[in-house]
Amino acid sequence: MHVTIDDPIELAWESIRSGLRRDCGARTFDNWLKPSRLAGFDAEDGAVRIALPSEFMANWVETHYADRLLHAWRAHLPQVRRVIVTAGIDSVKPALFTVAPVAAPEPAEAEEPAGTVEGIQLEARYTFDSFVTGKPNEVAYNAARTVAEGGALTFNPLFLHGGTGLGKTHLMHAIGHEYRRRVPKAKIVYMSAEKFMFEFVGALRAKDTHNFKQRLRSADLLMIDDVQFIAGKDSTQEEFFHTMNEIIGAGKRLVITADRSPQDLEGIEARILSRLSWGLVADVNPADFELRLNIIQRKLEAMPHVNVPQDVQLFIAKRIASNVRELEGALNRVIAYAMLNNRPIDVAFVEETLTDVLRAHQRRITIDEIQRKVSDHFRIRQAEMTSARRAREVARPRQIAMYLAKQLTPRSLPEIGRRFGGRDHTTVIHAVRQIEKLRKADAELDADVRLLLRQLEA
Repeated sequence: MHVTIDDPIELAWESIRSGLRRDCGARTFDNWLKPSRLAGFDAEDGAVRIALPSEFMANWVETHYADRLLHAWRAHLPQVRRVIVTAGIDSVKPALFTVAPVAAPEPAEAEEPAGTVEGIQLEARYTFDSFVTGKPNEVAYNAARTVAEGGALTFNPLFLHGGTGLGKTHLMHAIGHEYRRRVPKAKIVYMSAEKFMFEFVGALRAKDTHNFKQRLRSADLLMIDDVQFIAGKDSTQEEFFHTMNEIIGAGKRLVITADRSPQDLEGIEARILSRLSWGLVADVNPADFELRLNIIQRKLEAMPHVNVPQDVQLFIAKRIASNVRELEGALNRVIAYAMLNNRPIDVAFVEETLTDVLRAHQRRITIDEIQRKVSDHFRIRQAEMTSARRAREVARPRQIAMYLAKQLTPRSLPEIGRRFGGRDHTTVIHAVRQIEKLRKADAELDADVRLLLRQLEA
């Protein structure tokens, strides 16, 4: 089917582009928004897809203009519920432009049915290969891969939980991609718990619950996002419970996410929480400094033309600690502003560009706070941090505290030494190097340090 200028979606897009050029200015529009193309509209899901030539440009537009694009689309077409920004102009297919559902062509008799993905469409960029792993997320990553590889499972369901922007959605899309690759004829259903509720209530009103149940329970892989949204919805929880039982009982795969662990979910029936806990519960923890730095470096590998010095990478990784999404958005902004203003990227430029973001992250961790947290963790008196005692049970926590002070505060080495009982800066250097060495060789000590980092950065 060819797209003509009479297509209301295309007409709306032309009007939106004109408005963006007027509101954003010619320079910004030409650099970032002009290359965008309308990639499709899913009438059933209410999703408009906008494609850009590269992942970097897609990330930048999504970070800075996703909300504005959504408001603009809703002003023209109220049926639009979300805007998806993707990479790859070549992926634009005119046949995607549909305002009403169109019957699919009948397959040839010799053709075997292909697999399907219903609900939320999978984002091409969210794959296992593009997911950066580290200690905070490796259990969730490995569990997700196990589900996606299609072999026998020792657990079902997989329950992923964690805060906003930590990678749960990325893992869900990656599971869908990999499972579809491994089992091409599989039926995959991926939806939010909120959509599960709306569709179920709609089916009740239409007295058509049979088709709703059949569609979900016939899935080979069912993925439900943000299950906390059905809290307090009794009839929805009843149906959700039976759907879970049907999927698990039939040996199908079930993946569920939430913003907290089953034990912390309120307003969810005990039998659902019990069922969720029978499977594998894997948390996606906030990225620690090492993982944040790895994420930055992985993104920069895809942009070899961009020069971001090591000290800038360290600065961003250290100062943007809330979630991965905000970290990537900050990096995208720095690179974009540098390109637009033809400026070299250094720490001063980053501070200027990210003033608002850095201000939001300005809770400063103090050396006193570090000493107190480490003392509590190792059950020693805080006074030992400044004492002259060299016993191992005191000296090692003191070295860890010095290491954390170097990692988490802007204090100089001599100043850190003074705060630890007037020690010389060379003592601090030795402590930092010693802990760095031990973290690689001693898994228990490494776990202690990671836990302290998470607690201090929370």
